[in-house]
Amino acid sequence: MHLRKWRKRVKGKTEQYWAVVESYRTARGPRQRIVAYLGDVEEAAREGVVQAARGERTHQPRLVDEVAPEWVEVDVKRLRVERVRDFGGPWLGLQVMEKLGLGEFLQAVLPAGREEIEWAAMAQVLMLGRLCEPCSELSLAERVYARTALVDLLGVPIEKVNDDRLYRALDALLPHKSALSRYLKERLGDLFELEYDLLLYDVTSTYFEGLAQGNEQAQRGYSRDHRPDCKQVCIALVVAQGGMPVDYQVFAGNRSDVTTVEEIVEQIEQHYGVADHIWVMDRGMVSEENVAFLREGGRRYIVGTPKSTLRRFEQQLLEAGWESIREGLEVKLCPAPEGKETFILCRSAARRQKEQAMHTRFEQRIEAGLEKLAQGCRERSHRAAVVERRIGRLLERNSRAAGLFEVQVKERGGRAKVIWSKREAWREWSRLSEGCYLLRSNIAEWSAPELWEAYIQLTQAEAAFRIHKRDLGLRPIWHQKEERVQAHILVCFLAYVLWKALGQLCQRAGLGDEPRQIFEELAQLRTVDVVLPTKAGPELRRRCVTEPTKHQAILLAHLGLTLPRQLPLHKM
Repeated sequence: MHLRKWRKRVKGKTEQYWAVVESYRTARGPRQRIVAYLGDVEEAAREGVVQAARGERTHQPRLVDEVAPEWVEVDVKRLRVERVRDFGGPWLGLQVMEKLGLGEFLQAVLPAGREEIEWAAMAQVLMLGRLCEPCSELSLAERVYARTALVDLLGVPIEKVNDDRLYRALDALLPHKSALSRYLKERLGDLFELEYDLLLYDVTSTYFEGLAQGNEQAQRGYSRDHRPDCKQVCIALVVAQGGMPVDYQVFAGNRSDVTTVEEIVEQIEQHYGVADHIWVMDRGMVSEENVAFLREGGRRYIVGTPKSTLRRFEQQLLEAGWESIREGLEVKLCPAPEGKETFILCRSAARRQKEQAMHTRFEQRIEAGLEKLAQGCRERSHRAAVVERRIGRLLERNSRAAGLFEVQVKERGGRAKVIWSKREAWREWSRLSEGCYLLRSNIAEWSAPELWEAYIQLTQAEAAFRIHKRDLGLRPIWHQKEERVQAHILVCFLAYVLWKALGQLCQRAGLGDEPRQIFEELAQLRTVDVVLPTKAGPELRRRCVTEPTKHQAILLAHLGLTLPRQLPLHKM
């Protein structure tokens, strides 16, 4: 059966109508007979008739009963709205995903098989859920998904989203981590004309809720989250200028930062080629072995140095020749004697004030603590060993000013006595070096301001970790298996890609490069079902998007996005 258009002349005008026509065979050949007259119907109704005639059911059907008549009488007393859903956030995330071509890429690497719901669709549920309302997979399945418009945007029924299917989607997504990272790096570079000459590298940690006994990478170590009581993993992240993501790696929680450098550099070169990159790292990554590794491979670098290295440049701190970058910030080039490297002295007035305040505060604490210990020793008997341990703990808690004090504990007649003095040489050096720090690089052709500007980009890597933890719910980790932990971090990384891509779109639109406020503003958009009871009996239902405010309309116009007025009604 098929539809056929008919035309006839009525009072000098040509009118058209549609009819359902069935083909059949006769002795004289094929013939057609009209099954039903439809009149002049719209395209949506015609498609619905064809689907019904063929017995087809699509994931997002368009049926005849969804097409409203031209006019009806509505009983306004019974008019109501139902099914309010969060729309703006999921829709905006899906727009960014479409610009990146991420949906098509997931379809290619996760081809449909025998599963009822495609893994590519479930991967999008995970990413958009992480972007809009970070939570556990169980919470996403039982609470979050049902109150968002993801069911309308992705076409996955609510009853099909459960924690088991989400966990298996994590398992299906993880093997494609490397392919995803490579695709997104190239796609972001092409879409936003990015240069990947400057690679910013930093490491953070995130902790577990639970013992994580099935995960060998879950270990106790230095916790950036101030949770030394919990096991953790370390995450090494490489970003380009502006915090645009490049790649990442997960290490054991007890892995020190300095031991990760060779592995991550070789991984990047294996995936993206040995290009003319400039590696930027903070002083926690620096060791003589790592610097030698970078130099021997012909790699260029700008790295921080430990505070103790400043001692070698005491004379340069006293001499003139400083270049001013801005008010309160000065730099100076100090070539190394062998000529293979250049050191950059940096002096910040704001940093000096901060360090001076810290030294003063710790000095006062140590002095008050020592006076208290001395008073206690005068009033009662204490063993010298006990007093020495207390002094050790006091200096450890206030280590920034511990070098200022020279403390002795003497014991006479069974009583301990505390004697201390201050090292004026230490105070003079601290006053000279406060607010100063040292960088080193093997780039000879750049000026001191250019080297400093490149190094300060490292704050973008730190900002990336803050976005992961604060906005995308990277911590804490509730998974216990190593593969699920890896997949959880991958989903957070992909959500971060969407976040930064939205930031680039905002920057292009003249809205700044921080998408947080824009995302929160557009996330206020909702979908509602408007139910119109007719006086004839049947009810008309329309799934409408709320009218944007003036501010929201301006943002959408700047971003070049068109908000749909209505969404199709999915019968699932």
